[in-house]
Amino acid sequence: MFELVTPHPRFHRSFLEAADEFVAADEGRFAGLLSWPADEAFEGREYTRESLESADVFAELTRFLAVQRFEDAPRPAAYVPVTMLWMADGDEFLGSISVRHRLTDLLLTWGGHIGYSVRPGARRRGHAARALRSVLPRCRELGIDPVLVTCDVDNEASRRTIEGAGGAYEDTREGKLRYWVPTG
Repeated sequence: MFELVTPHPRFHRSFLEAADEFVAADEGRFAGLLSWPADEAFEGREYTRESLESADVFAELTRFLAVQRFEDAPRPAAYVPVTMLWMADGDEFLGSISVRHRLTDLLLTWGGHIGYSVRPGARRRGHAARALRSVLPRCRELGIDPVLVTCDVDNEASRRTIEGAGGAYEDTREGKLRYWVPTG
C-alpha cells in the first residue's frame, strides 16, 4: 500500500536498487546520493553509492535527512529547511518527495517548494500524483500557500502531475515550467 514515510533504514536494499535504476536510466541526479558542500558553518556531507552499502552509513543518511525539516539542522548556509519523505509500498522504496520550507532566488527559478522523483521501475502508476497531493496539507501546515512546483519543459508526465494537483502555469524560465499549486 502506497504511503509517504520519513527516511528509514528499513529501505536500505530497495533504496540502493532504486539508485542503480536512476543511474542506469542516465538520471543519476535523482538517485538520492547526497553531496552537500562545506562552508564556514557546515562541514559538508557526501553519501556515495559505495559508502551507502554500509547499513550504518545508510542509517546515518536517513537520520540526516529526517532532521533537515528543523530550522537549526546542520546544512550549508545557502540551503533551506526541507521535509524529505519517501514514497513506499511496504519495504519497497518507490521514490522521494521533498518540501522546501522557503524559496531562495535559485529555488524560485529552478526547484520550487516541492521536488519529487519516482524510480524508473515504479513509474506510470500514479505515485508522483499521490505524493504531491499528500504533501499539500503539510505545506499548508508550514504556512506555504500556494507552493511553487517546477518541471523540465520536456517532462510531460510531471507537467500532467502538477496540473492534476491544481497547478496554475505561471511561466517558463531557463527550461523550467513553473506552476503555483494551492494547498488549501
